[in-house]
Amino acid sequence: MNFYQQLQLSSIGSKQWIKSTNDLKEKRNRILIYNFKVYLVVAFCFAVVTLYSMIFGSQNSIVGVLVLLVLMILRQVDFGIDTKHSIAVIFMIFGILAAGPRLANTVSAGWTFLIHFVCIMAILILSCHNVIMSNQSTFILGYLLLYGYDVTGHDYTLRIYGLLAGAVICSLVFYKNHRNRTFRRGFLHLFKEFHLFSTRSNWYLRLSIGISTAMLIGELANMPRVMWIGIATMSVLLPFSKDMKYRVQRRGPFNILGCMIFLLLHMILPDSIFKWIGLIGGVGVGYSAGYAWQTVFNTFGALYIAESMFGLKTAIILRIVANVFGSLYAYGFDKIFRGVSTAVRNLMEDDTMVGNQV
Repeated sequence: MNFYQQLQLSSIGSKQWIKSTNDLKEKRNRILIYNFKVYLVVAFCFAVVTLYSMIFGSQNSIVGVLVLLVLMILRQVDFGIDTKHSIAVIFMIFGILAAGPRLANTVSAGWTFLIHFVCIMAILILSCHNVIMSNQSTFILGYLLLYGYDVTGHDYTLRIYGLLAGAVICSLVFYKNHRNRTFRRGFLHLFKEFHLFSTRSNWYLRLSIGISTAMLIGELANMPRVMWIGIATMSVLLPFSKDMKYRVQRRGPFNILGCMIFLLLHMILPDSIFKWIGLIGGVGVGYSAGYAWQTVFNTFGALYIAESMFGLKTAIILRIVANVFGSLYAYGFDKIFRGVSTAVRNLMEDDTMVGNQV
């Protein structure tokens, strides 16, 4: 494996590649490349977000984060349909990201729930035809972040420009990397293959309703940073029960651990260093191969921003409550939804059988 190929590996892949050799010199070289990759990615992320902030305003730095995350995904994975059709899908999703979060912030809780459901459902249908690729996670995360970091007026105009630029950049990268692939499906197949009780479509509904209802509860309780509830719910409400149970057991506890580490660093680090805590968290995520420690380090940046808005104590309490509630709610909702869905499907099948007999 050459230098470039090693840079393309995930954290898990890099660590496995390092362990696969017993030659000390080769192992040292692989470790150096792994470290170089981590800091290269962090530097690139910092540069992109900074550039977006300079062009579209500091209030829209979150758009730079979103575009960066989408780029990192789309350079490797596809939508399972014709590449040219996929370009249209990218622009459609960015259109949802431009309109949905802003609209949801202008209406009452009931209408907000409906907008969340429709937008998240549309993102799932458009981006997640192949469930294993998990394309939806990045786009739904982006939707929730844009909802949580809402802007108005001129800043919103700049946000639209930023998202449009992001759609163009992501489309160009996507086309370059996937133009030679051949697909049998086109855009319309995304909708033709939607069947209410199929495993995939049923999960679409489960995830869309799960996130939307969890956030609705947060809205009705007047809880700040309700997007954290949505992100926690999305993170654990996976298609397969085994994977979901693994994340539920770790989302709350490791968020609490992340908050405690953040508090400790807050006490011992000088302000000149602590102001880079988000960047430190990014480095930590780069070194983390597992969900648990990624959860810990993702806490840093989120808390740093929330602290300036709510104070340290309140920010930590909000972070813990949102993640514990979101993960536990997702687990309970999943159980209920699966039971109701199975009962409805069995009832419809029984009615069909009776009708055929008559």
